[in-house]
Amino acid sequence: MKRLLITVVLLFAGATQAAADFTIQFSWNDIPLCTSGRPNTVGNPAFLLRGVPAGTQQIEFRMVDLDAPSYNHGGAILGIRGDGTVPEGIFTYRSPCPPSGSHTYEWRATARGGGAVLGEARAQRQYPE
Repeated sequence: MKRLLITVVLLFAGATQAAADFTIQFSWNDIPLCTSGRPNTVGNPAFLLRGVPAGTQQIEFRMVDLDAPSYNHGGAILGIRGDGTVPEGIFTYRSPCPPSGSHTYEWRATARGGGAVLGEARAQRQYPE
């Protein structure tokens, strides 16, 4: 899959913290309901990042279905500065869409800089909720 590199200027929310404090939050918002097992291509949810490690140049966003981890939902690599928000719809990915019942999905944000992984943040939600 082709990786997408987009420069995103994030809103500053204070001093950068240690990698252990790197967190990500998101919500599904108005994502179209999908329970057919055939995901839609949709825009990313808004992300709230806190504690982005010092020296971070890029963050890789990747969504994983913890109930079907081999399925590639996609994501993006974004160039960033600061600590704050990533707006909704900057990149596309394959939506959550379990074939039956509810699955647990996890967004992973991996901070990279200087050729090294500086930290990883994870947030999970059920879909449908």
